[in-house]
Amino acid sequence: MLITLEELQFHRISVSRTYPVGTVDYGGAEFRQVGDLTLNAVAELVGVDIRVRGHLRTAIECSCDRCLGVVEIPVERDLDLLYRPVKEIAREEEIEISEDELDVAFYPQKGIELADVISEQVILSVPMKVVCGADCKGLCPACGANRNLERCNCSKLTPERSSSPFSSLLG
Repeated sequence: MLITLEELQFHRISVSRTYPVGTVDYGGAEFRQVGDLTLNAVAELVGVDIRVRGHLRTAIECSCDRCLGVVEIPVERDLDLLYRPVKEIAREEEIEISEDELDVAFYPQKGIELADVISEQVILSVPMKVVCGADCKGLCPACGANRNLERCNCSKLTPERSSSPFSSLLG
């Protein structure tokens, strides 16, 4: 759904939609949506800026960064986004932006694509480091066994590892 400047000049746009699993493109992100995504939002024109306020909710599934197990993460996010015309920054010289402008995104002349906004907000909700639990033991570096599920039967450190200053962290 394209939110256009032309339509916003006449009235604000209210959106209440449900996006089933598989209908939102996350551009190769390393997670998958496992629940319907619901969006309730309002877009309005503020001068030449487009402001989108609302709420989205879904659930995603990704791999634990320590043990590679499956982790389900609920995503619930309030939105208050401001988009400016891209022509405002289309300059050849570098400019310094103020701290107030750090949260501003830019849109092309016609408007903003709602699917892109949704995709971006879900991607931003994924933690930098996904861990299934604070007590996750991860994988054995020697045999690859999931230490949360089984006790590793590897021999103690091999000679080349025992000389490493980090060898005590492996056992």
